[in-house]
Order: sequence, then C-alpha cells, then structure tokens
Amino acid sequence: MSDYQQDLFLYVAEEFAEDYREGEMPRREFLRRSVLLGGSLVGARALLATLGVGGVSASELAAAQTAAPQNEPVKNSYQVSPDDPAIEAGPVTYEALGRTNFAYLARPKGVNSAPIVMVIHENRGLQPHIEDVTRRVAKAGYIALAPDFVSSEGGTKKFTDTAQISSFIARTPAETHEQHGLEAVKFLKAQPGAEVERFGMIGFCWGGGMTWRLSTLLPDLKAAIPYYGPSPSFADVPKIRAAVLGIYGKLDNRITSNVPPTRAALEAAGVEHQFLIYPGANHAFHNDTGGSYKRDAAENAWATTLVWLKSKL
Repeated sequence: MSDYQQDLFLYVAEEFAEDYREGEMPRREFLRRSVLLGGSLVGARALLATLGVGGVSASELAAAQTAAPQNEPVKNSYQVSPDDPAIEAGPVTYEALGRTNFAYLARPKGVNSAPIVMVIHENRGLQPHIEDVTRRVAKAGYIALAPDFVSSEGGTKKFTDTAQISSFIARTPAETHEQHGLEAVKFLKAQPGAEVERFGMIGFCWGGGMTWRLSTLLPDLKAAIPYYGPSPSFADVPKIRAAVLGIYGKLDNRITSNVPPTRAALEAAGVEHQFLIYPGANHAFHNDTGGSYKRDAAENAWATTLVWLKSKL
C-alpha cells in the first residue's frame, strides 16, 4: 500500500473512530465497521491498535461482525429539486475501464454551452445529497457531473449498508480511484456544449482528498475546491495548476491541522490558493442531511465557492 493510499485508508478509519469517540456512532457499529475495513477479525484488531482503541475482547469483536448495520437515517431534503425548471438532471451511465460506470449529470436548461465542474462524493458514495449539490452547481450555470466511485461494485444504490461503501473506497488502491476520476473527466468533457477550457472541481470529505489528488494530475484544471479533504503528497503540489480554495472546519482538527503545512507547500510552489476555516464548524459541516451541518458556515462556504468558480472559470 502506497503512502498516499495508506493516508486515504486511515482517513476513513479515523473518521469512524472520531464519530465513535464523540458519541455519534454506537460502539458495536464502530467495531462492525472496523472488521469491514480490516478485512477480518485479525485485521480489525490490528486496525484498532493503530487507532489507539483498546479493551476490545475477541468475543465482542466477533459479535459486532454479525451485527445489523446501524446507518444514519437518510434525509431526502434538497435545495434544488430534480424537477427544477432551470436545469436538466438525472442519472447517466458511460462505458470506461471495461465496465459500465454510473454518475449523476446536471446542466442548465436552454443553454447551448457552459463551463464544466466535476463534483466528487464523500466516502459514503453517490448519495442524494451529492446529487443535490450537483444540481446546485448546474443551477449556477455549469454542466456538472458527479461520478460514482463505487461503479465497479454495481454502484452506490446497490448498497443499503454505507459502511460497505466506505470500506470498499478505503481499501481500493488510490491509483484505481484516480483512473476512475480521469475517465469521468473525459466523459464530462464530451458533453454537448462543454466548455472544456473552463474546468473546475469540487469534492467533499474523501472527495475533497480526491480533488486535491486529481488537481496534481490535471494540468488543465482551472479551479479546485476541496472541502475538508486530506492534502496530497507535498512532493506533488508543484504539479497543481488550478487555483485552490480549501474549505475547512475549525473543530475538525484531525484534518484542519494539516492546513498550515499545506499552505506552506502551495506558497513554495507558487500555486494560487485561499483557505477558509470556519469557527464552530466540524467535519462535514456542509452536508445539510448530516448531524454536523452548520448552516451559517455552509451557506457562506457555498457562496464563496460560486464566486471562486465564476472568477476562475
């Protein structure tokens, strides 16, 4: 496992551990997810040791392995309706990497051409919230695509247990996700009316990390907006040509603590950048269907996101 892949794997594991320690995830559910991530009871014990979680007996871990999933309840609220008359939106498929890939596509209605934006989901896959965000981007005047990084497993909608999605994403080699992302970019650029020279990307949580990573691989990317995502390898930062807007929560120390060295790496490489760190906001504060949603920070972050896209694209 490469250093970058290890970072992405631990990112998901540490998110579970943080939710458990803060009382947002029941102990049995945390242990069940640790078994999924670890790949076995033995792997789970090693992972728990890495996370600094002790006092787990073999019998407790075995019982958690067969426990029923305890997913967060899904909220079907959205800010832009799928039937909004200003846009055209819906699921799409495309062939790449020897398989059928799933995605969600939205575009302004009645507009012949527009800049393009890729939206990258959290480690729970292509959920309704990300589809809503994609519609918001389209309503702002862009052709937007959210690829489903679980496509090789049949797509996000195949799963009722989001922990299985997160485990698949965490255990899949980073290079595999990168290739998926690059193929999705090709599909987005092939859309009718796509102004390919005006190209931006937004990602959330794990998707924020992928936005950082893909920005090092896409020299034509003009704007990258990672929301609370783990930074790329600092050795790759000089490859970034996009103007980066990093959005973070002050309470999300696990991720936000890496902002100062990331800023230093960007400055040393001469990469245009800005960071917004919101007081009182935690990880995933932008997701209005989750428990960490902080409305004032989310609304300000989104307004700034749209200004950044407009100015850079």
